[in-house]
Amino acid sequence: MEIGSIVEYLKDKSIFVTGSTGFLAKIFVEKVLRVQPNVKKLFLLVRAGDAKLAAERMQNEVFVKELFDVLKEKHGEDFDSFISKKVYSIAGDIIYENLGIEDYNLKEMLWEEIDIVVNVAATTNFYERYDISLNINTLGAKHVLEFAKKCTKVKMLLHVSTAYVAGEREGIILEKPFHFGEALNKDMYLDIEEELRLAKDRKKELHEQNSTIEAEKVAMKELGIQRARMYGWPNTYVFTKAMGEMLLGHLRGEMPLVIMRPTIITSVYKDSLPGWTEGARTIDSIILGYAKGDISCILGDPEVVSDLIPGDMVVNAMISAITAHSNQHSEFIYHVSSSVRNLVKYSTIEKCVYQYFVKNPQTRSDGKEIKANKFHFIRTMPIFHRYMLLHYRVPLEGLRLMNLFLFGLFTQQFNTYWKKYKYVIHLADIYAPYTFFKGSFDDANLERLRKAMMNNVEMKLFDFDPKHIEWDDYLINIHIPGVIKYLLK
Repeated sequence: MEIGSIVEYLKDKSIFVTGSTGFLAKIFVEKVLRVQPNVKKLFLLVRAGDAKLAAERMQNEVFVKELFDVLKEKHGEDFDSFISKKVYSIAGDIIYENLGIEDYNLKEMLWEEIDIVVNVAATTNFYERYDISLNINTLGAKHVLEFAKKCTKVKMLLHVSTAYVAGEREGIILEKPFHFGEALNKDMYLDIEEELRLAKDRKKELHEQNSTIEAEKVAMKELGIQRARMYGWPNTYVFTKAMGEMLLGHLRGEMPLVIMRPTIITSVYKDSLPGWTEGARTIDSIILGYAKGDISCILGDPEVVSDLIPGDMVVNAMISAITAHSNQHSEFIYHVSSSVRNLVKYSTIEKCVYQYFVKNPQTRSDGKEIKANKFHFIRTMPIFHRYMLLHYRVPLEGLRLMNLFLFGLFTQQFNTYWKKYKYVIHLADIYAPYTFFKGSFDDANLERLRKAMMNNVEMKLFDFDPKHIEWDDYLINIHIPGVIKYLLK
């Protein structure tokens, strides 16, 4: 396998992108427009009721971002004109057939025009409602594939999944596709149609019981977790993403298909705005909790590897894979990861967080400085629950009783501490499968892709080699400042 010029490949191509208002898609769109201004068109699918609202969302949620400042400087006063010629917002939603695009003439134009389809749309909420997660992550993938098949000159469907479809495995995890119906619990067969029916029937049953909106929401979330864990996955997100992969592999026919499985995506490393990020992801929640003085302990093993990969490296791998596999009628799986080639442990993250906040102390709303303390790692769930009970739950119960006797004198104080307590319990419940994760994601396929790049200039322009990351420098000088700047409200 050899990759010709990536920049040249992108010239005169029409690319259709779903999930276009999301973090990764923004980096993808910016990169393509910056490195190849002669790309023919970028069609961005935006969830909106009509074309006008889609255009407004694209303008207000994509191109106003600081990520596009380099592109704006490059084009100056012609930036808006450049964008209007190259980028088209399409109102729609992947949960519907034909992606919810109702205008027949528009569909016909897209089917004739599109060269590449990039599916980034997803709900990444670990505890999403089962029906919603199925609609977006599972059926949505199927709808994107069906739409791509109607494109007469399509050369590629690239689908962004997650490496954690592997579940809670240990050891080296290979870049292998799922078999249709494969469950991580080897004693079971995963019937996707039955899961769709189950979610639909459960929702209908709740409606017939006149359940409140909140009760329905809780019931559908619990159903997702129950089904995921029954088949061997830790949460609804990775379970429904795995089913989406299965449908793509089973139904693709001759469609060239690349499935990218990034690990924990973090802020931009180099290109084009170091530290830029959106949406708190895993370690970002911990950093934010620490910055606010809400977190002093972490549930997890400090020697466990946290598989981080910057967002720009994920996008560089995506664009390289598109170029390499254009018109190759097979399925290709790529882990975009760091755990095999340049691992970073939770102990390193803890050290960097502490060092950053010692030098850059935060202040509370009352102006008081938040003292930086080293994290306390709690290495098992039983120890964690005992720790939380003795250090927080028992004192909180005492405060609650005192508040009752004193007619609500300490209500505000109790509510503040109770909120912090529940926040820590929530984080532990969500992230425990990952702070104790014992697997490493092999990236042999991605390494072959790296070696296939023949142009040294483009190897730097589309760098996705995790060995080039110096973790202490990245975390202290790029990522943590980015989290504070863009995520701390």
